[in-house]
Amino acid sequence: MVFSSSIFLFYFLPLVCLAYFSLKKLSLRNMVLVLASLFFYFAGAGVHLWVMVYSILMNYGFALAIHQEERLRTRKFYLGLCIFLNLLPLFYFKYYNFTLANLNGLFAWELPYRDILMPIGISFFTFQAMSYTIDIYRREAPVQKNPLDVALYISLFPQLIAGPIVRYETVALEIKDRTHSWEDAYYGLMRFMLGFSKKILLANQMALVANYYFDDLAGKTDPVGFLLAMVSYSFQIYYDFSGYSDMAIGLGRIFGFHFLENFNFPYISRSITEFWRRWHISLSSWFRDYVYIPLGGNRKGLLRQIFNLFVVWFLTGLWHGAYWNYILWGLYYFLLLMVEKFFLKSWGPKTLSHVLTLCFIFFGWVIFRCEDLTVLANLVRSLLGHPYLEGRVTWTWRSLLSSTDAYILVNYGLTFCLAILFSMPLEKWAFARAERNQAFGLLAGLGLFIIFLLALVYMLTGGFNPFIYFRF
Repeated sequence: MVFSSSIFLFYFLPLVCLAYFSLKKLSLRNMVLVLASLFFYFAGAGVHLWVMVYSILMNYGFALAIHQEERLRTRKFYLGLCIFLNLLPLFYFKYYNFTLANLNGLFAWELPYRDILMPIGISFFTFQAMSYTIDIYRREAPVQKNPLDVALYISLFPQLIAGPIVRYETVALEIKDRTHSWEDAYYGLMRFMLGFSKKILLANQMALVANYYFDDLAGKTDPVGFLLAMVSYSFQIYYDFSGYSDMAIGLGRIFGFHFLENFNFPYISRSITEFWRRWHISLSSWFRDYVYIPLGGNRKGLLRQIFNLFVVWFLTGLWHGAYWNYILWGLYYFLLLMVEKFFLKSWGPKTLSHVLTLCFIFFGWVIFRCEDLTVLANLVRSLLGHPYLEGRVTWTWRSLLSSTDAYILVNYGLTFCLAILFSMPLEKWAFARAERNQAFGLLAGLGLFIIFLLALVYMLTGGFNPFIYFRF
Protein backbone atom coordinates (compact mmCIF):
# COMPACT_ATOMS: atom_id res chain seq x y z
CA MET A 1 0.00 0.00 0.00
CA VAL A 2 1.32 3.43 -0.95
CA PHE A 3 0.00 6.89 -0.16
CA SER A 4 -0.74 7.56 -3.84
CA SER A 5 -3.36 4.80 -4.08
CA SER A 6 -7.14 4.77 -3.86
CA ILE A 7 -7.09 2.10 -1.13
CA PHE A 8 -5.03 4.32 1.12
CA LEU A 9 -6.85 7.58 0.36
CA PHE A 10 -10.46 6.38 0.44
CA TYR A 11 -10.40 3.47 2.87
CA PHE A 12 -7.33 3.14 5.10
CA LEU A 13 -6.67 6.78 6.02
CA PRO A 14 -10.31 7.80 6.70
CA LEU A 15 -10.90 4.72 8.88
CA VAL A 16 -7.69 5.32 10.85
CA CYS A 17 -8.57 9.00 11.39
CA LEU A 18 -12.11 8.08 12.45
CA ALA A 19 -10.87 5.52 14.98
CA TYR A 20 -8.05 7.75 16.22
CA PHE A 21 -9.98 10.98 16.80
CA SER A 22 -13.04 9.22 18.25
CA LEU A 23 -10.87 8.30 21.24
CA LYS A 24 -9.75 10.76 23.90
CA LYS A 25 -7.09 8.83 25.80
CA LEU A 26 -3.62 9.08 24.24
CA SER A 27 -2.70 5.48 25.08
CA LEU A 28 -5.73 4.26 23.11
CA ARG A 29 -4.89 6.56 20.22
CA ASN A 30 -1.37 5.13 20.23
CA MET A 31 -2.84 1.64 20.13
CA VAL A 32 -4.88 2.59 17.06
CA LEU A 33 -1.75 3.87 15.32
CA VAL A 34 0.24 0.74 16.18
CA LEU A 35 -2.46 -1.61 14.86
CA ALA A 36 -2.99 0.53 11.77
CA SER A 37 0.76 0.69 11.10
CA LEU A 38 1.23 -3.06 11.41
CA PHE A 39 -1.71 -3.63 9.07
CA PHE A 40 -0.29 -1.04 6.66
CA TYR A 41 3.01 -2.88 6.59
CA PHE A 42 1.34 -6.29 6.30
CA ALA A 43 -0.63 -5.02 3.28
CA GLY A 44 2.63 -4.33 1.48
CA ALA A 45 5.02 -6.89 2.94
CA GLY A 46 2.77 -9.85 3.73
CA VAL A 47 4.53 -12.56 5.73
CA HIS A 48 7.56 -10.30 6.10
CA LEU A 49 5.65 -8.57 8.88
CA TRP A 50 7.67 -10.83 11.18
CA VAL A 51 10.80 -8.78 10.33
CA MET A 52 9.09 -5.68 11.67
CA VAL A 53 7.88 -7.47 14.82
CA TYR A 54 11.37 -8.93 15.33
CA SER A 55 12.88 -5.44 15.11
CA ILE A 56 10.40 -4.04 17.64
CA LEU A 57 10.83 -6.78 20.24
CA MET A 58 14.59 -7.07 19.89
CA ASN A 59 15.25 -3.33 20.21
CA TYR A 60 12.76 -3.02 23.06
CA GLY A 61 14.53 -5.74 25.04
CA PHE A 62 18.06 -4.50 24.40
CA ALA A 63 17.16 -0.90 25.19
CA LEU A 64 15.79 -1.96 28.57
CA ALA A 65 18.89 -4.03 29.29
CA ILE A 66 21.21 -1.16 28.30
CA HIS A 67 19.22 1.33 30.36
CA GLN A 68 19.35 -0.82 33.50
CA GLU A 69 23.01 -1.83 33.16
CA GLU A 70 25.57 0.38 34.88
CA ARG A 71 28.78 -1.32 33.77
CA LEU A 72 30.09 0.40 30.64
CA ARG A 73 31.70 -2.70 29.16
CA THR A 74 28.48 -4.69 29.45
CA ARG A 75 26.45 -1.83 27.99
CA LYS A 76 28.82 -1.66 25.02
CA PHE A 77 28.49 -5.41 24.53
CA TYR A 78 24.69 -5.18 24.55
CA LEU A 79 24.78 -2.31 22.08
CA GLY A 80 27.17 -4.11 19.74
CA LEU A 81 25.07 -7.28 19.82
CA CYS A 82 21.90 -5.28 19.23
CA ILE A 83 23.40 -3.52 16.20
CA PHE A 84 24.57 -6.87 14.80
CA LEU A 85 21.09 -8.38 15.24
CA ASN A 86 19.55 -5.32 13.58
CA LEU A 87 21.84 -5.58 10.57
CA LEU A 88 21.54 -9.35 10.20
CA PRO A 89 18.09 -9.36 8.52
CA LEU A 90 19.10 -6.34 6.43
CA PHE A 91 22.19 -8.20 5.20
CA TYR A 92 20.27 -11.38 4.43
CA PHE A 93 17.39 -9.82 2.55
CA LYS A 94 19.32 -7.08 0.76
CA TYR A 95 22.97 -8.10 0.44
CA TYR A 96 23.18 -11.90 0.67
CA ASN A 97 22.99 -12.62 -3.07
CA PHE A 98 25.12 -9.56 -3.85
CA THR A 99 27.84 -10.93 -1.56
CA LEU A 100 27.63 -14.39 -3.14
CA ALA A 101 27.81 -12.93 -6.65
CA ASN A 102 31.02 -11.08 -5.81
CA LEU A 103 32.57 -14.08 -4.07
CA ASN A 104 31.70 -16.31 -7.01
CA GLY A 105 33.19 -13.82 -9.44
CA LEU A 106 36.32 -13.22 -7.38
CA PHE A 107 37.19 -16.81 -6.53
CA ALA A 108 35.41 -18.68 -9.37
CA TRP A 109 33.16 -20.36 -6.81
CA GLU A 110 29.68 -21.66 -7.52
CA LEU A 111 27.87 -20.79 -4.34
CA PRO A 112 24.11 -21.15 -4.91
CA TYR A 113 21.89 -18.07 -4.84
CA ARG A 114 18.61 -17.85 -2.99
CA ASP A 115 15.28 -16.57 -4.20
CA ILE A 116 14.90 -13.74 -1.69
CA LEU A 117 12.12 -11.16 -1.70
CA MET A 118 13.23 -8.06 0.20
CA PRO A 119 10.76 -6.62 2.75
CA ILE A 120 9.71 -3.11 1.76
CA GLY A 121 11.33 -0.25 3.64
CA ILE A 122 13.73 -2.51 5.56
CA SER A 123 16.62 -0.05 5.22
CA PHE A 124 14.52 2.78 6.65
CA PHE A 125 13.01 1.07 9.67
CA THR A 126 16.25 -0.77 10.52
CA PHE A 127 18.16 2.50 10.78
CA GLN A 128 15.31 4.06 12.70
CA ALA A 129 15.25 1.15 15.18
CA MET A 130 19.00 1.40 15.74
CA SER A 131 18.58 5.10 16.45
CA TYR A 132 16.38 4.17 19.43
CA THR A 133 18.84 1.79 21.03
CA ILE A 134 21.85 4.03 20.39
CA ASP A 135 20.07 7.06 21.90
CA ILE A 136 19.25 4.99 24.99
CA TYR A 137 22.89 3.88 25.23
CA ARG A 138 24.03 7.50 25.05
CA ARG A 139 21.49 8.53 27.70
CA GLU A 140 20.10 11.08 25.23
CA ALA A 141 16.45 10.02 25.48
CA PRO A 142 14.15 8.26 27.96
CA VAL A 143 13.73 4.51 27.62
CA GLN A 144 10.25 3.26 26.76
CA LYS A 145 9.12 0.58 29.20
CA ASN A 146 5.89 -0.02 27.30
CA PRO A 147 6.59 -2.19 24.21
CA LEU A 148 3.66 -0.55 22.39
CA ASP A 149 5.48 2.78 22.55
CA VAL A 150 8.53 1.23 20.90
CA ALA A 151 6.26 -0.40 18.33
CA LEU A 152 4.70 2.98 17.61
CA TYR A 153 8.08 4.61 17.06
CA ILE A 154 9.45 1.92 14.74
CA SER A 155 6.30 1.09 12.78
CA LEU A 156 4.47 4.45 12.53
CA PHE A 157 2.99 4.22 9.03
CA PRO A 158 3.46 7.82 7.78
CA GLN A 159 7.25 7.38 7.56
CA LEU A 160 7.53 3.60 7.70
CA ILE A 161 8.56 2.55 4.21
CA ALA A 162 10.36 5.56 2.76
CA GLY A 163 11.29 7.91 5.55
CA PRO A 164 12.17 10.39 6.67
CA ILE A 165 14.29 8.39 9.11
CA VAL A 166 12.85 9.79 12.31
CA ARG A 167 15.41 10.04 15.10
CA TYR A 168 14.08 8.70 18.37
CA GLU A 169 15.19 11.69 20.40
CA THR A 170 13.09 14.01 18.20
CA VAL A 171 9.77 12.22 18.92
CA ALA A 172 10.36 10.52 22.28
CA LEU A 173 8.33 13.09 24.21
CA GLU A 174 5.52 13.20 21.64
CA ILE A 175 4.96 9.46 21.96
CA LYS A 176 3.99 10.01 25.59
CA ASP A 177 2.46 13.47 25.39
CA ARG A 178 1.43 15.40 22.29
CA THR A 179 -1.22 17.93 21.41
CA HIS A 180 -3.63 18.14 18.49
CA SER A 181 -4.99 21.31 16.95
CA TRP A 182 -6.98 22.44 13.94
CA GLU A 183 -3.96 24.47 12.84
CA ASP A 184 -1.74 21.39 12.82
CA ALA A 185 -4.40 19.33 11.07
CA TYR A 186 -4.86 22.01 8.38
CA TYR A 187 -1.11 22.36 7.86
CA GLY A 188 -0.75 18.58 7.71
CA LEU A 189 -3.52 18.28 5.14
CA MET A 190 -2.00 21.02 2.98
CA ARG A 191 1.42 19.41 3.21
CA PHE A 192 -0.01 16.02 2.28
CA MET A 193 -1.84 17.42 -0.76
CA LEU A 194 1.32 19.22 -1.85
CA GLY A 195 3.40 16.05 -1.65
CA PHE A 196 0.72 14.00 -3.40
CA SER A 197 0.53 16.51 -6.24
CA LYS A 198 4.32 16.57 -6.61
CA LYS A 199 4.39 12.81 -6.81
CA ILE A 200 1.56 12.37 -9.31
CA LEU A 201 1.88 15.43 -11.55
CA LEU A 202 5.66 15.91 -11.60
CA ALA A 203 7.51 12.75 -10.55
CA ASN A 204 5.32 10.38 -12.55
CA GLN A 205 5.47 12.53 -15.68
CA MET A 206 9.24 12.83 -15.44
CA ALA A 207 9.40 9.05 -14.95
CA LEU A 208 7.79 8.52 -18.37
CA VAL A 209 10.53 10.56 -20.03
CA ALA A 210 13.34 9.04 -17.95
CA ASN A 211 12.19 5.47 -18.55
CA TYR A 212 12.02 6.02 -22.31
CA TYR A 213 15.63 7.13 -22.45
CA PHE A 214 17.11 4.86 -19.80
CA ASP A 215 15.51 1.74 -21.27
CA ASP A 216 18.06 2.05 -24.08
CA LEU A 217 20.35 4.81 -22.93
CA ALA A 218 23.45 3.57 -24.77
CA GLY A 219 21.50 3.66 -28.03
CA LYS A 220 20.25 7.23 -27.50
CA THR A 221 23.45 9.10 -26.87
CA ASP A 222 22.86 12.28 -28.83
CA PRO A 223 23.75 15.14 -26.46
CA VAL A 224 20.21 16.54 -26.21
CA GLY A 225 18.75 13.09 -25.58
CA PHE A 226 21.30 12.42 -22.85
CA LEU A 227 20.56 15.81 -21.30
CA LEU A 228 16.81 15.08 -21.29
CA ALA A 229 17.42 11.67 -19.73
CA MET A 230 19.65 13.13 -17.04
CA VAL A 231 17.38 16.05 -16.16
CA SER A 232 14.13 14.06 -16.25
CA TYR A 233 15.46 11.39 -13.90
CA SER A 234 16.93 14.03 -11.59
CA PHE A 235 13.51 15.63 -11.25
CA GLN A 236 11.75 12.27 -11.03
CA ILE A 237 13.79 11.10 -8.05
CA TYR A 238 13.54 14.51 -6.36
CA TYR A 239 9.77 14.87 -6.62
CA ASP A 240 9.20 11.18 -6.00
CA PHE A 241 11.12 11.15 -2.74
CA SER A 242 10.49 14.69 -1.52
CA GLY A 243 6.81 14.31 -2.39
CA TYR A 244 6.62 11.19 -0.24
CA SER A 245 8.45 13.00 2.57
CA ASP A 246 5.95 15.88 2.32
CA MET A 247 3.09 13.41 2.63
CA ALA A 248 4.77 11.69 5.59
CA ILE A 249 5.40 15.00 7.39
CA GLY A 250 1.83 16.09 6.72
CA LEU A 251 0.32 12.86 8.03
CA GLY A 252 2.56 13.00 11.08
CA ARG A 253 1.36 16.54 11.83
CA ILE A 254 -2.28 15.44 11.62
CA PHE A 255 -1.60 12.84 14.32
CA GLY A 256 0.37 15.27 16.48
CA PHE A 257 3.96 14.38 15.47
CA HIS A 258 6.43 17.01 14.27
CA PHE A 259 8.85 15.24 11.96
CA LEU A 260 11.94 17.14 10.87
CA GLU A 261 12.31 18.28 7.27
CA ASN A 262 13.95 15.81 4.90
CA PHE A 263 14.49 18.07 1.87
CA ASN A 264 15.32 21.75 1.70
CA PHE A 265 15.29 22.60 -2.02
CA PRO A 266 18.56 20.80 -2.81
CA TYR A 267 18.73 21.88 -6.45
CA ILE A 268 19.41 25.50 -5.50
CA SER A 269 22.74 24.41 -3.96
CA ARG A 270 25.98 26.07 -5.03
CA SER A 271 28.24 23.28 -3.80
CA ILE A 272 28.16 19.55 -3.22
CA THR A 273 28.54 20.14 0.51
CA GLU A 274 25.46 22.36 0.50
CA PHE A 275 23.56 19.81 -1.58
CA TRP A 276 24.04 17.14 1.08
CA ARG A 277 22.85 19.53 3.75
CA ARG A 278 19.62 19.85 1.77
CA TRP A 279 19.08 16.36 0.27
CA HIS A 280 17.74 13.42 2.31
CA ILE A 281 18.65 15.27 5.48
CA SER A 282 17.55 12.46 7.80
CA LEU A 283 19.94 9.95 6.19
CA SER A 284 22.97 12.24 5.97
CA SER A 285 22.50 13.37 9.58
CA TRP A 286 22.10 9.72 10.65
CA PHE A 287 25.44 8.78 9.12
CA ARG A 288 27.05 11.90 10.56
CA ASP A 289 25.88 11.29 14.13
CA TYR A 290 26.00 7.49 14.27
CA VAL A 291 28.98 6.67 12.00
CA TYR A 292 31.20 9.67 11.19
CA ILE A 293 31.42 11.21 14.67
CA PRO A 294 31.82 7.86 16.53
CA LEU A 295 34.66 6.98 14.12
CA GLY A 296 36.44 10.16 15.23
CA GLY A 297 35.07 12.70 12.78
CA ASN A 298 37.73 15.33 12.12
CA ARG A 299 39.28 15.07 15.59
CA LYS A 300 42.03 12.52 14.85
CA GLY A 301 44.03 14.08 12.07
CA LEU A 302 43.68 14.55 8.33
CA LEU A 303 44.24 10.95 7.19
CA ARG A 304 41.77 9.60 9.72
CA GLN A 305 39.22 12.22 8.66
CA ILE A 306 39.57 11.17 5.01
CA PHE A 307 39.19 7.53 6.00
CA ASN A 308 36.09 8.33 8.06
CA LEU A 309 34.53 10.20 5.16
CA PHE A 310 35.37 7.31 2.83
CA VAL A 311 33.58 4.87 5.14
CA VAL A 312 30.53 7.12 5.40
CA TRP A 313 30.15 7.55 1.65
CA PHE A 314 30.85 3.91 0.90
CA LEU A 315 28.09 2.98 3.35
CA THR A 316 25.79 5.70 2.00
CA GLY A 317 26.07 4.19 -1.47
CA LEU A 318 25.68 0.64 -0.19
CA TRP A 319 22.63 1.62 1.87
CA HIS A 320 20.78 2.52 -1.32
CA GLY A 321 21.12 -0.87 -2.95
CA ALA A 322 23.05 -4.08 -3.49
CA TYR A 323 24.63 -3.09 -6.80
CA TRP A 324 28.05 -1.67 -7.54
CA ASN A 325 26.62 1.43 -9.20
CA TYR A 326 25.28 2.58 -5.82
CA ILE A 327 28.70 2.13 -4.23
CA LEU A 328 30.27 3.94 -7.18
CA TRP A 329 27.70 6.74 -6.71
CA GLY A 330 28.63 7.07 -3.04
CA LEU A 331 32.36 7.17 -3.82
CA TYR A 332 31.70 9.68 -6.60
CA TYR A 333 30.37 12.05 -3.95
CA PHE A 334 33.27 11.21 -1.66
CA LEU A 335 35.69 12.40 -4.35
CA LEU A 336 33.68 15.54 -5.10
CA LEU A 337 33.53 16.44 -1.42
CA MET A 338 37.28 15.84 -1.05
CA VAL A 339 37.92 18.23 -3.94
CA GLU A 340 35.67 20.83 -2.34
CA LYS A 341 37.10 20.41 1.12
CA PHE A 342 40.81 20.34 0.36
CA PHE A 343 41.30 21.96 -3.06
CA LEU A 344 38.39 24.21 -4.04
CA LYS A 345 36.35 26.24 -1.60
CA SER A 346 33.87 27.02 -4.38
CA TRP A 347 33.32 26.19 -8.05
CA GLY A 348 33.54 29.84 -9.06
CA PRO A 349 31.10 32.80 -9.05
CA LYS A 350 27.60 32.12 -7.74
CA THR A 351 25.92 31.40 -11.08
CA LEU A 352 28.78 29.28 -12.35
CA SER A 353 29.06 27.32 -9.10
CA HIS A 354 25.32 26.64 -9.19
CA VAL A 355 25.47 25.39 -12.79
CA LEU A 356 28.55 23.21 -12.18
CA THR A 357 27.05 21.80 -8.98
CA LEU A 358 23.87 20.83 -10.83
CA CYS A 359 25.93 19.20 -13.60
CA PHE A 360 27.76 17.06 -11.05
CA ILE A 361 24.54 16.20 -9.22
CA PHE A 362 22.58 15.33 -12.36
CA PHE A 363 25.38 13.19 -13.76
CA GLY A 364 25.54 11.45 -10.38
CA TRP A 365 21.92 10.41 -10.86
CA VAL A 366 22.90 8.72 -14.13
CA ILE A 367 25.37 6.60 -12.14
CA PHE A 368 22.62 5.94 -9.59
CA ARG A 369 20.17 4.85 -12.31
CA CYS A 370 22.48 2.55 -14.31
CA GLU A 371 22.67 -0.66 -12.30
CA ASP A 372 24.63 -2.28 -15.14
CA LEU A 373 28.11 -0.74 -15.03
CA THR A 374 28.81 -1.94 -18.57
CA VAL A 375 25.94 0.19 -19.86
CA LEU A 376 27.27 3.15 -17.89
CA ALA A 377 30.79 2.68 -19.28
CA ASN A 378 29.52 2.33 -22.86
CA LEU A 379 27.36 5.41 -22.40
CA VAL A 380 30.27 7.58 -21.24
CA ARG A 381 32.48 6.17 -23.99
CA SER A 382 29.84 6.91 -26.63
CA LEU A 383 29.30 10.44 -25.39
CA LEU A 384 33.02 11.23 -25.25
CA GLY A 385 33.40 9.92 -28.78
CA HIS A 386 30.30 11.62 -30.16
CA PRO A 387 31.09 13.60 -33.30
CA TYR A 388 29.17 16.65 -32.06
CA LEU A 389 31.22 16.76 -28.89
CA GLU A 390 34.51 16.26 -30.73
CA GLY A 391 33.70 18.97 -33.22
CA ARG A 392 34.00 16.68 -36.26
CA VAL A 393 30.51 17.62 -37.47
CA THR A 394 29.17 21.09 -38.05
CA TRP A 395 25.91 20.76 -36.21
CA THR A 396 22.59 22.47 -36.61
CA TRP A 397 19.63 22.31 -34.26
CA ARG A 398 17.97 19.89 -36.68
CA SER A 399 20.96 17.54 -36.75
CA LEU A 400 21.63 17.82 -33.02
CA LEU A 401 18.00 17.44 -31.95
CA SER A 402 16.42 14.11 -32.90
CA SER A 403 12.74 13.89 -33.77
CA THR A 404 12.13 12.05 -30.50
CA ASP A 405 13.88 14.76 -28.51
CA ALA A 406 11.73 17.37 -30.20
CA TYR A 407 8.59 15.35 -29.42
CA ILE A 408 9.59 15.10 -25.75
CA LEU A 409 10.28 18.82 -25.51
CA VAL A 410 6.96 19.75 -27.12
CA ASN A 411 4.85 17.35 -25.05
CA TYR A 412 6.68 17.59 -21.73
CA GLY A 413 8.10 21.10 -21.96
CA LEU A 414 5.52 22.53 -19.53
CA THR A 415 6.23 19.75 -17.03
CA PHE A 416 9.96 20.47 -17.22
CA CYS A 417 9.25 24.17 -16.59
CA LEU A 418 7.03 23.39 -13.60
CA ALA A 419 9.64 20.97 -12.24
CA ILE A 420 12.26 23.70 -12.40
CA LEU A 421 9.93 26.27 -10.85
CA PHE A 422 8.90 24.14 -7.87
CA SER A 423 12.47 23.04 -7.18
CA MET A 424 12.96 26.61 -5.94
CA PRO A 425 11.68 27.78 -2.53
CA LEU A 426 8.26 28.81 -3.90
CA GLU A 427 6.28 26.61 -1.53
CA LYS A 428 8.34 27.80 1.45
CA TRP A 429 7.47 31.38 0.60
CA ALA A 430 3.80 30.46 0.12
CA PHE A 431 3.51 28.68 3.49
CA ALA A 432 5.25 31.57 5.27
CA ARG A 433 2.99 34.17 3.67
CA ALA A 434 -0.11 32.07 4.37
CA GLU A 435 0.74 32.20 8.07
CA ARG A 436 0.93 36.01 7.96
CA ASN A 437 -2.02 36.66 5.65
CA GLN A 438 -5.24 34.71 6.19
CA ALA A 439 -6.78 35.75 2.86
CA PHE A 440 -3.68 34.61 0.97
CA GLY A 441 -3.69 31.38 2.96
CA LEU A 442 -7.30 30.62 1.98
CA LEU A 443 -6.60 31.42 -1.66
CA ALA A 444 -3.43 29.31 -1.70
CA GLY A 445 -5.26 26.46 0.03
CA LEU A 446 -8.04 26.57 -2.57
CA GLY A 447 -5.49 26.53 -5.39
CA LEU A 448 -3.65 23.60 -3.85
CA PHE A 449 -6.93 21.73 -3.40
CA ILE A 450 -7.73 22.15 -7.11
CA ILE A 451 -4.26 20.89 -8.05
CA PHE A 452 -4.75 17.96 -5.67
CA LEU A 453 -8.05 17.10 -7.38
CA LEU A 454 -6.29 17.11 -10.77
CA ALA A 455 -3.66 14.75 -9.39
CA LEU A 456 -6.38 12.56 -7.91
CA VAL A 457 -8.17 12.33 -11.26
CA TYR A 458 -4.91 11.39 -12.96
CA MET A 459 -4.28 8.66 -10.39
CA LEU A 460 -7.82 7.26 -10.63
CA THR A 461 -7.71 7.11 -14.42
CA GLY A 462 -4.79 4.72 -14.22
CA GLY A 463 -1.87 7.07 -14.74
CA PHE A 464 1.70 5.79 -14.52
CA ASN A 465 2.55 5.57 -10.81
CA PRO A 466 5.97 4.08 -9.98
CA PHE A 467 7.80 4.65 -6.71
CA ILE A 468 11.60 4.62 -6.65
CA TYR A 469 12.31 4.42 -2.91
CA PHE A 470 9.79 1.62 -2.32
CA ARG A 471 12.59 -0.90 -2.95
CA PHE A 472 15.07 0.54 -0.44
